[in-house]
Amino acid sequence: MEEKRDLRKIFDQHIELTDFFTGFTVKPAKSVSASQPQENQADKAELLAEVARQVKECQKCVLGGTRTNSVPGEGSPDARLVFVGEGPGENEDLQGRPFVGRAGQLLDKIIAAMGLKRGDVYICNIVKCRPPENREPRPDEIISCLPFLKSQLSIIRPEVIVALGAPAAKTLLNTNKPIGQLRGKFHDFYFDENAEPVKLMPTYHPAYLLRNYSDDNRRKVWEDMQAVIAELGLEVPK
Repeated sequence: MEEKRDLRKIFDQHIELTDFFTGFTVKPAKSVSASQPQENQADKAELLAEVARQVKECQKCVLGGTRTNSVPGEGSPDARLVFVGEGPGENEDLQGRPFVGRAGQLLDKIIAAMGLKRGDVYICNIVKCRPPENREPRPDEIISCLPFLKSQLSIIRPEVIVALGAPAAKTLLNTNKPIGQLRGKFHDFYFDENAEPVKLMPTYHPAYLLRNYSDDNRRKVWEDMQAVIAELGLEVPK
């Protein structure tokens, strides 16, 4: 049974929480973007742009008729790390960009705490249009949109995927297990039947942290990100 959530509830501890993910200095052991020939980078960017064009024109579900803007995703075509969330919110719908609201600001803090920049990674969602009132995406909406996400992941071929929140984790792992049971360890994700698996780390969505602030939840997310840092061969902060 899917978790009930109210994205409008934001706890007063927002400032303290975001401050926790600020100020870490991490020196990468190797580049966060995979080394690729310039031609290959251009090819990936072109393919991602084509996916974005198809998303913009998509009317496969009701969300296509209620959105202001589609939100395909953004970031490095050669990202070794991809963050996948649930769906766009109000700010994302207005701007056509993923994670630009308060949850997005916290995600930026988390990325910076990992020693990375937003432009080093790729950020997207399971569904590419905002569900009304920020409700969870419905199964038919996820099914309609999932090919876009799979295309993006197949083009980028990241080394690690971080699933932000229960809907993203359950969709990518094809499971009904709660996020509390999934987070804290890597799972195998397959781009296709013939591909080698890559590591997928489920963790709590930044919006969940804002609504349910506690030292324990904050610690759990940072432990998940430390595991991702180590998997990428970057220096883990003490």
